[in-house]
Amino acid sequence: MNQENFNSEERKNLESHFSNSDSSVFVIITPHQVDRGALMSRYSRTDKTMRRIFIDEFLPNPNRGLEFYNRVLLEYGDESVAELGTAQCALEWISNISAQKIEDHRIGLSFLEKSSRYVAFDKKINGVYKYFRDKKIMSSVYADKYIQSCDLAFETYSKNILPMQQYLKEKIPIYNLNFYDSETKTDSLFNNLKNSIDIDNAKKIYNSSIKAKALDILRNLLPSSTLTNLAITGNGRAFEYLLFNMNSSELEEIKKLGDLLYKELEKYIEPFIKRSKDRHSISYCNYLDNTEKSISRILDKDLYQKYDEVSDNDLSLDTSNNIKSFIDVRLLYHVPNIEAEIKLVSSILHEYGRGLSMSFLLDLVTTFSEEKRHEIIRAYSHFRENRRHRPGRAFEVIDYSFELVTNYGMFRDLHRHRLLTMSRQLLSTKYGFDIPEEISELGLEKDYSDCMYHSGDTYKLISSTMPAEAQYAVNFAYRYPYFIKMNLREACHMIELRTTPQGHPDYRNACQKMYSLIKQVNPVISEGIKFVDMNSYDLERFKSEKNTVLKKSKINISDN
Repeated sequence: MNQENFNSEERKNLESHFSNSDSSVFVIITPHQVDRGALMSRYSRTDKTMRRIFIDEFLPNPNRGLEFYNRVLLEYGDESVAELGTAQCALEWISNISAQKIEDHRIGLSFLEKSSRYVAFDKKINGVYKYFRDKKIMSSVYADKYIQSCDLAFETYSKNILPMQQYLKEKIPIYNLNFYDSETKTDSLFNNLKNSIDIDNAKKIYNSSIKAKALDILRNLLPSSTLTNLAITGNGRAFEYLLFNMNSSELEEIKKLGDLLYKELEKYIEPFIKRSKDRHSISYCNYLDNTEKSISRILDKDLYQKYDEVSDNDLSLDTSNNIKSFIDVRLLYHVPNIEAEIKLVSSILHEYGRGLSMSFLLDLVTTFSEEKRHEIIRAYSHFRENRRHRPGRAFEVIDYSFELVTNYGMFRDLHRHRLLTMSRQLLSTKYGFDIPEEISELGLEKDYSDCMYHSGDTYKLISSTMPAEAQYAVNFAYRYPYFIKMNLREACHMIELRTTPQGHPDYRNACQKMYSLIKQVNPVISEGIKFVDMNSYDLERFKSEKNTVLKKSKINISDN
């Protein structure tokens, strides 16, 4: 069918609003987000083409988009249209506590956060380290104790960056490693390299890998008040929900950030977020507050006393277990194996079947032999060649629930996975802290432990009256319990991604344990997680850095 024809004047008017005027496929580039969203929403209720809608309705009326959303959102409450407008923003100089709270919002938002692996946090600004100074703490009797605690953490972190790198170079010398040799087109030991470019590349790879390893180890010292930068991409509906929750936060920092974020988003997607500042926001805050009070009355002293009695015999919750890195992973719920296989096989057959109901397939598969079920399960993932070949949707019918106790730094890494349910509580020092083995090997254990004990004392003092604000004093090394529920498809993605060689050893260890637990209860199903890496590595970033340098050399990209 022929496309709609526009005259020369119309084509000229369309140039700065659409990527073309003569194809049925085009990109909307009109500068105002409100107009983009309104165009898409209007599109669903007319037989006109989008570009014709723009010419007929939007060109004559510059306020058409705003008027449309005010009517649809405010009069009719059609929230889905708010997803048609998007924004990208940045929040800088915010604490890790606030960053993680904001990142609790998974659907409709994507986040990028300043890395503690590639960026050192040792620089001072105007003579002070970069950590958040909460007004309530700073106006309390705990201010000096808090400053001393955070300063000690940063000083211990900063003064040991170079010594840790030097120690790692002695432990993993460059001459023991293989690098790409452009003359032989193979990997060779460093001392066998002849080409000066190869030698320079090898040194860059090695130094980058050593630095990343050192920062990975030392990040445990950083307090959760450490300032970071956070970039967010999201749609209007998700931002509105985020603002609702920021407005209701018990932390003043998050409330203030919410006000600042609203002020900036208002300039570009105001119709989508307007309700976060009206009566709906007040109602939402009341709902959250009343729910918390109601549940808190149920969580009486007897319940906490019973928990303390149980946890006294629980190794994962033993605060005296500050010996080395401790990662506890427990499988709380899984589908029994035969039931899981029947559900999975039925879903696989439904995905590829024609005119077969799920109820029929569930009954049919119960008659299959074990061999038949296993044949179908294995065929479903047989042709996966790498982890980017995602398993099909049938993997989503199997669920797992895990409880983890890991250091807070590691929690921050797993927290980034959005297609799962994660439940957590306030950060505390109750469960003890991890001591990386390299800290002990370098002879830093006393300084490191002194830092943790100082932070622990500070936390206890502040938490007696300000439990939410006390979180700022807790170091990344302190253990943190949390709950994860996810389906097999997300488990496959997380486990395969987080066990790659370049991953942090803490979360690689945790995900390896998750895989082992899944394998115990669903052995054949677990074979679909084909690209789990159960090995350990001395220099995690080494292989990745090698691949990056090799790719750059092939397309002549320099590091400058």
